[in-house]
Amino acid sequence: MSHHHEHHHEHENDHGAPGSLSFNEKMVKLLDHWVKHNDDHASNYRDWAAKARTENLSEAAALLEEAAAMTRQISEKFETAAKLIASRR
Repeated sequence: MSHHHEHHHEHENDHGAPGSLSFNEKMVKLLDHWVKHNDDHASNYRDWAAKARTENLSEAAALLEEAAAMTRQISEKFETAAKLIASRR
């Protein structure tokens, strides 16, 4: 089974032009993107966990729920990092 999903990335063009984002601003944007991406994945894991339960695959469902929780914990780390960086602007 292959894994495919669309990634829509907006990349800032940083060629020293006025209005270019600072490193800290870029980091915050990137971290925010990762949070959204992770949250999408976590939601997908929870959806498939529910489907697995309907197929009497409760152990697999529990593992998918655990993966969703772990993914959310990663997002929390990214959110904390973004706040720390933003406070240094």
